[in-house]
Amino acid sequence: MSVDLTIDYLGLQLDSPLLASACPLTSNLESLQHLRAAGAAAAVLPSIFEEQIEHEEMEVARMLDFWALSSPETSDYFPQLDNYNTGPGAYLKLIADAKQQLDMPIIASLNGSTMGGWVRYAGLIEQAGAAALELNIYEVSCDPLVDARQAEEEYFKLIRAVRDTIQIPIAVKIGPYFSALPHFARELASLGVNGLVLFNRYLAPDIELESLEYVPALELSTPSELRLALRWIAILRDQVELSLAATGGVHSTQDVVKSIAAGANVVACASALLSRGPHAFRELKQGLQQWLTEHEYTSVKQLQGSMSLKHCPNPEGLKRANYMRALTSYTPSVSVDSVSTDPVSTDPR
Repeated sequence: MSVDLTIDYLGLQLDSPLLASACPLTSNLESLQHLRAAGAAAAVLPSIFEEQIEHEEMEVARMLDFWALSSPETSDYFPQLDNYNTGPGAYLKLIADAKQQLDMPIIASLNGSTMGGWVRYAGLIEQAGAAALELNIYEVSCDPLVDARQAEEEYFKLIRAVRDTIQIPIAVKIGPYFSALPHFARELASLGVNGLVLFNRYLAPDIELESLEYVPALELSTPSELRLALRWIAILRDQVELSLAATGGVHSTQDVVKSIAAGANVVACASALLSRGPHAFRELKQGLQQWLTEHEYTSVKQLQGSMSLKHCPNPEGLKRANYMRALTSYTPSVSVDSVSTDPVSTDPR
């Protein structure tokens, strides 16, 4: 008897909990087809960035203005901006094509910079046929005059505006930096949010010492990063009416099983796909089925949430006690006796 892997996420019925997270492999139709063939149950497209769209439109407008003013004969040569290939057209076409040709839900991702941008592009995404929308909120608060409540209210304002604009399910991808995450999650649920993606990787820039500039630094996730999401998914699981997605550090069957046991509806993979290719999904799906069979589970839903704060045998392990235990149980890899305490000689002889 085969194990039932079906799961609900954002009100969408998926044939497994394996979700392709936003990454270059979800940016074109051919790659999405390969992901589906390998076992992806749904896919999140890369974020559409409002700043990037606006920049492209302004650059084309600047070019047209320059040439139109330089010679009267050029006014009829260049196309009107409304008909030119700028804006979100290619992204919206990908949504429409993927919906038509793939038998899995396509979830769009949006990263806006203005209230009008969030609302405008959310509406266009829904019209294009996306099954759901992931709001990729990447906001770093730098103003010392803005307190935590004010910062959170900015989230709530834009989510209200988007929720009032579209009817499709909404997931919010957030970072871990909240003073009271369970309360924040409850507020999101009250606004009509359908799910949380835990967590957005706030990629910190590095310093280039020769030029003394901040430069982007992108590294693939590691399995150890998943622990933070596991903890909060387990805490939130039975306290909020939200679908939960674990992301950042899902590389193995064990990572998938742990995420679902903590309470996740789905696991969203990106780094595993980028490092091993779409067939990583085939390995994860087969591994999940095998693990569930060996441990006598009949469905993935039977496992889901069994290690949440409410159901796990040692709930204190998710709180302060686990921190103290980790510190007191650590064994250094190098013996203290083997470390020389003699001062380092500075004598050149």
